[in-house]
Amino acid sequence: MRKSTVLAAAAALAIAGGSAGVLVAHAAPPPPPPPGPAGGPGFGPHGHGGWHHRWAHRGPEGWRHHRLVAPGTFALLYHPANREITVADAQDIATGFLRWNGNHSWKVVDVKQLSDNDIGFAYATADNSVIARFTINSRTGQIRRVG
Repeated sequence: MRKSTVLAAAAALAIAGGSAGVLVAHAAPPPPPPPGPAGGPGFGPHGHGGWHHRWAHRGPEGWRHHRLVAPGTFALLYHPANREITVADAQDIATGFLRWNGNHSWKVVDVKQLSDNDIGFAYATADNSVIARFTINSRTGQIRRVG
């Protein structure tokens, strides 16, 4: 009785291990790092150009963009043609971006309507020294650095 239980457990482990091995064998390999100058190895902490180039690279299928959130994670959210972002919404989005990235010392200043579709805002230090200026399109939500 005991021998049959051990054999059944061993068979179950072999089946589970074989299934896991098949899944691992068919998993996609990681993409190659982007080439550096003259096709050689990249330079900087993450290849050619440093940190900001880690977001996109050219693989066998073309350009790939690495995202913080995988596509389809929030598939239940509908993206309307006009997002109707208000000045208050722009303030919240800009502040949320700072918090999402763990920055609790900077703040959002100079939030104002610039044109029909553009809302301007700036990031500043605690003593109100402006670091950078941006605009957000109230229809599309696209953010651009302007200064």
